[in-house]
Amino acid sequence: MRQILLETKRLRLRRFTRSDVDYLFALDNDPEVMRYLNGGVSTPRQVIEQEILPEFMVVDPARPQFGFWAAEMKVSGEFVGWFSLRPLPENHFHAALGYRLARTFWGRGLATEGVRALIRHGFAELELERVVATTYEDNVASQRVMQKVGMTLVRRFRLTLEDLRGVDTFHTDEVEIWDGDDVEYALEKIAWEKQHCDS
Repeated sequence: MRQILLETKRLRLRRFTRSDVDYLFALDNDPEVMRYLNGGVSTPRQVIEQEILPEFMVVDPARPQFGFWAAEMKVSGEFVGWFSLRPLPENHFHAALGYRLARTFWGRGLATEGVRALIRHGFAELELERVVATTYEDNVASQRVMQKVGMTLVRRFRLTLEDLRGVDTFHTDEVEIWDGDDVEYALEKIAWEKQHCDS
């Protein structure tokens, strides 16, 4: 039985299983999906099977509501992509959001829907104080999602080689520094509560 974290109007977020390998392989082999992650480089199936999917399936018994969640359409069961919510090592009341959707589902507001639900879950259920998300500076669509859910730009930064080598959500054989900055957006719980009081 698949463990479900939450449901939105259109999405279901559930734990990853071994049977999701084909979905992840297809997702990470779309050059457009990977464009702002590794320059559009395909991920070998072996890497998906032996590195990425096992990482996505890890569950911390102490904090099982964190981690990676497969997103599927509630009605059809189609695999949409994934969302993640992981506590930051320097402060367990702060968490990082992540998401990657198959191109078929772009432009439908699904990323915003999933992110908004995870933020609500983090603040209302997990007692988080701050949620952050990062993306490459040219990824305007991803930044738009962050802005729609009330997140604001807090810093620009340049990834280091050590940062790139430590990434566990995508693969590349070419470890290079991007010729550009990444951007970090954040939302504080107090600001989120104010948004909901004002709406």
